[in-house]
Amino acid sequence: MLRKNLNDLVVFVTVAKEGSFTRAAARLGVSQSALSHTVRDLESRLGVRLLTRTTRSLSMTEAGQRLFENVAPRLEDIEADLVAVGELRDRPAGTIRITTAEHAANSVLWPKLSPILLNYPEIQVEITIDYGLTDIVAQRYDAGVRLGDQVAKDMIAVRIGPDLRIAVVGTPGYLASCGKPRTPRDLAQHRCINLRLPTHGSLLVWDFAKGRQQLNVRVEGQWIFNNSSQIVQAALAGYGLAFVPEDLVAAPLSEGRLVRVLDDWCQPYAGYHLYYPSRRQSSRALAVLVDALRHRPSK
Repeated sequence: MLRKNLNDLVVFVTVAKEGSFTRAAARLGVSQSALSHTVRDLESRLGVRLLTRTTRSLSMTEAGQRLFENVAPRLEDIEADLVAVGELRDRPAGTIRITTAEHAANSVLWPKLSPILLNYPEIQVEITIDYGLTDIVAQRYDAGVRLGDQVAKDMIAVRIGPDLRIAVVGTPGYLASCGKPRTPRDLAQHRCINLRLPTHGSLLVWDFAKGRQQLNVRVEGQWIFNNSSQIVQAALAGYGLAFVPEDLVAAPLSEGRLVRVLDDWCQPYAGYHLYYPSRRQSSRALAVLVDALRHRPSK
């Protein structure tokens, strides 16, 4: 009976997390009808309805929510313990899921992890590009990457990159026709390329600082993107000024295809940090990745 209950609870928790029998079936590798039958059997044994089903939606009842909140964390702990036991073999192994933004993935994760993983063929790394402030515990990620001032206080945070700087850039042709802004306030007279933030759906405010002065500027232009790579492309095409990490435009700046403006208003800010819940410290595979990613300033 205990074994059957555990199997049924795993099915229920998976369906509840996915919010769909179809997605849960794909994750577990079984048929949708089998999952539906399992949940109904669990509800019958408990004598309460756990899920409310309609043709278009799936939601938990009050009893289902209570069961989920009590059982899901325990199942995750069991899974983490099993992974930790399995890693007591000679070599670290297992899958590490990381959520990050595109810039961090390209500038930090790939260059640091790609050579290391050649020595650990039994470690699998899954990187998901996500510009939102993902709840890594709820979404079952092993770790996430954020800028230093965005990491929750209850997480273990490891610095993995140096301080960053923003560059405001435009093509020589654009600046010749529209002039160079001398202060951030001058951006109101310029065409700028905006970044749409996924967390609140708003546009990124361009932040500047010079000495004790701080200015937050909302800009306007023809183009709005949700990633920096396309913003750089639009800037190179002459559509206006871009506000991007300076390493993204190092090559076109050195080649003269872009020109930097407002450099004295762009101050360094906290770089990327890898963060994860304390319960994941026992993972040898994660420990390998943390050591490889850890920022070691050059002397």
